[in-house]
Amino acid sequence: MEQSPETTVDSKKLCTTCGSSVVYAGTFVEFLCPNCNQDLIRRCEKCKNLSNNYKCSKCGFMGP
Repeated sequence: MEQSPETTVDSKKLCTTCGSSVVYAGTFVEFLCPNCNQDLIRRCEKCKNLSNNYKCSKCGFMGP
């Protein structure tokens, strides 16, 4: 049985805010820092829904 992209496991990705593993595609978002475009920000579903702050490791920008 072929797995859909939503259930593909990738245990190397971590939430930028809380550090938890974002295991399944579709349960997190990732984007480049809106300030410097140098750091990839990942946010788990919980941190995204709670609007928890993240911090860019390259420029220090903080966002919700």
